[in-house]
Amino acid sequence: MSTQMTTQVVPIISSGTAGPLGAIHLPRMWAKLTLDAAGKLPADYDACGSGFDQLTIDDLGLKREAVIEYIKTKRPTYVEFEEWVVANGKTDPETIRQHNEKVRNYKHGDDTVKEIRGATGLKRDDIRDAVTLNTLEDLHTLHSSARN
Repeated sequence: MSTQMTTQVVPIISSGTAGPLGAIHLPRMWAKLTLDAAGKLPADYDACGSGFDQLTIDDLGLKREAVIEYIKTKRPTYVEFEEWVVANGKTDPETIRQHNEKVRNYKHGDDTVKEIRGATGLKRDDIRDAVTLNTLEDLHTLHSSARN
């Protein structure tokens, strides 16, 4: 009988991070799906959610189930995943630019902002962008999990 425990890994790659292709959020989406395929994504994280994940899939002209299935069955490296995205999606410079602009400019609603500020202890009220707030939330979750 194995006594090995599965370690849950908080995906702290920011939605503002891009790989060589230049599409922001793509590395985070790959990381969450990769962790989920390995059974290591914390239960309160969506492996492929309806927010930035779906926005990225739609903007790059991909099919949601194909993305999930590819990562789940092939377990590609990030570079292999980007190559698959290029072969199966729309990745011209203008598409990437427009996608990145949408992600960078997305603002959370008042309730979500209040919830994240409360959970993380952020006192500044001028920060509303989802990339920064989501990153702070991930870092707070990482800190909390490291203390247990």
